[in-house]
Amino acid sequence: MTVLPSLDRRRFVAGALIGAPALLIHGRALAARDPFAQGVASGEPVPDGFVIWTRIAPDPLAADGLGGNAAVMPVRWEVATDDRFRRIVAQGDAVARPELASAVHVEVSGLRPERPYFYRFLASGLSSPTGKAWTAPREDTATGPLRFTAATCSHWELGYFAAYRHMAAETDSRLTLFLGDYIYESTATGQRLKQMVRSYGMPPALTLADYRRRYALHRTDPDLRALHAAAACVATWDDHEVEDDYSGIWAADPAVTPAAFAARRTAAYRAFCENMPVRLSRVMRADGSFRLNRRLRWGRLAQFDILDGRQFRSPGACTTGLPTARGHMAPVGCADLEDPSRTYLGFEQERWLYDGWANSPARWNLAVQNLLIAPLTVEGPDGPMIWTDTWNGFGAARRRLIDAMIVTGLSNPVTLAGDYHSFWCNDLRRDFSRPTDPAVAAEFVVSSITSTGPPDQGIKAALPANPHIRYFDAAHRGYLSVDLSRDRMDTRCMAISDRTDRQATVRVLHAQSVEAGRPGLA
Repeated sequence: MTVLPSLDRRRFVAGALIGAPALLIHGRALAARDPFAQGVASGEPVPDGFVIWTRIAPDPLAADGLGGNAAVMPVRWEVATDDRFRRIVAQGDAVARPELASAVHVEVSGLRPERPYFYRFLASGLSSPTGKAWTAPREDTATGPLRFTAATCSHWELGYFAAYRHMAAETDSRLTLFLGDYIYESTATGQRLKQMVRSYGMPPALTLADYRRRYALHRTDPDLRALHAAAACVATWDDHEVEDDYSGIWAADPAVTPAAFAARRTAAYRAFCENMPVRLSRVMRADGSFRLNRRLRWGRLAQFDILDGRQFRSPGACTTGLPTARGHMAPVGCADLEDPSRTYLGFEQERWLYDGWANSPARWNLAVQNLLIAPLTVEGPDGPMIWTDTWNGFGAARRRLIDAMIVTGLSNPVTLAGDYHSFWCNDLRRDFSRPTDPAVAAEFVVSSITSTGPPDQGIKAALPANPHIRYFDAAHRGYLSVDLSRDRMDTRCMAISDRTDRQATVRVLHAQSVEAGRPGLA
């Protein structure tokens, strides 16, 4: 936190607090604490700008979820070409409002394409930390290589965020992808207490205030704040942003009706949008609905289709007669799996995605989403079984997805996923029962930042029966680091040494490539 020179502070106060003595008093009170305790973030880069974010929260964990700021607060923002802000190229005034928990989203435009910029916010005579973001290249231009990173599943209670620190240190990275489970809604009890490294110290999240406090706690972590300040991000959600294993409008507990679940889901979605640097004008709609799927282009090099794999899903598969709607092991013969009336993305989002693929001019096409697409079949006591919460539980929808890649002639498709707390490198085929058929696409699944992995030996024992799974590791936590060029995509599975160590080191656990013009893994 940097105190501004007195002249700058006088100019700011005079310009931002015209005729507002009450706000001036409030601002002076805030100056005794750090209004920018939650740091800064940027996201959604386009050729002429990006979104910049902060939150005026001098008491981030306040019980009411408002961050210790219950009044309207003027905020100044600046974007410069240098980190000393000698050449400011865009600036303006914003307002932190209690109804958004004092989160500030600014959609910056008018910048030059494919360039780094620095940004900061000013309030109460104080300056926020400085953030850095790149604008995207123009959509009709060729561009050089792109490095980006991807992460998922940061359970606060199960470890420290050292992996985020290493992601922030990748100075060539221009984009961070968050693939879901940015927070966890639950609080450890019972046997899970044995794994706890640090406590949420909060009840399970059910209300808007509860969810806001979860994000606020995560943003107290210096490694996460450093990552957000280092590069623009693009985020989608999975289940723990709301409730473990919910599906569409259906809660995981079948006794909870969709009407009863709606308020909780809406509160969770709102808290996500408030705390992520998304374009609120697009994502939070006037009718109270939320639309998270969107498309990002990086010149002619890449198209990123960011998908919402939770909000519009059909109910969980194969739950007839069960006391729960959560993901579970089900026989492969369950009728739900091949029911064409069931959808994973929702039919409207499916059409949006497939139309976008049909018209994509990009060399590479990446589907940024939350869950494993490749099937995993394991042998159970009564025959082959699958886990229902992933695309496994939506077999007909998965086939439509892969068919669309073929029919549209999609150039170099690659899918990215999180959730499974393990690293995977897979070939996607139309018919997975025919392992000699050519691959249609490659899939990379990133392990968790902290969350415990699935049963390692059980899955490894099943790999011979699933030859499309080319690499699997559940023992390590970490992230993906990706270099994308015209001719190839080089992906590194980056493993940290110990999730319980704030100073954990990092190493390349596995490297895998995709060559342009050759679908699937090299």
